[in-house]
Amino acid sequence: MGFLDVIKKGVVEEFTGTIATGDLFLSLLTAFVAAIFITIIYKKTYTGVSYTKSFVLSLILLAMVTSLVIRTINSNLALSLGMVGALSIVRFRTAVKDPVDTVFMFWAIAAGIMSGAGLYIITIIACALLGVFYLISYSATFKATPKYLLVITCDKEDAEDIAEIFSKKKKCTLKTQSIKKDSAEFTYELAGKDFANSMLKLKDSTMITSMHLINLN
Repeated sequence: MGFLDVIKKGVVEEFTGTIATGDLFLSLLTAFVAAIFITIIYKKTYTGVSYTKSFVLSLILLAMVTSLVIRTINSNLALSLGMVGALSIVRFRTAVKDPVDTVFMFWAIAAGIMSGAGLYIITIIACALLGVFYLISYSATFKATPKYLLVITCDKEDAEDIAEIFSKKKKCTLKTQSIKKDSAEFTYELAGKDFANSMLKLKDSTMITSMHLINLN
């Protein structure tokens, strides 16, 4: 048997052509558990005003779908080559606002790949270690007070009252002020997530026409 024949036989034997139901279920379960842990870390360290439920769910689905794909292509050589060709022409153009969101997506994909390859214990251990190291880094070094811009629009005759209310807030800094014919617009810089959320509640108790909060982190 020649050298090429040995390589060919070794490659072909790696692809059984069948998928064990137990292995498939175990891969999906491992990916699901790992993804739940990832979403918990994401919610604990999120610095925006409110995280979107769709993104959190997408992390779970991303890990499980990736696990399913890896488990499937491991069983068939032709299918694995076809899957590589199909994925090479797919383009995802969804904009990701925060770079950290991209990292969490790669984390979910990595967990799906490991669980799909049958590395169940390694998947759980690796995700746990990454989560612990990230929480330590987030708490000890890289955590900073989140900054927000609050854009307020009100009637011109109420501008002085609104300005007086916000001038008494210690964590609120006036950045721009624009007085027009019938309306006025103020832009304030706010420090702290809880404080920013509390400022949004002022709309119901004042003459403010509209309020928009912009995350600067």
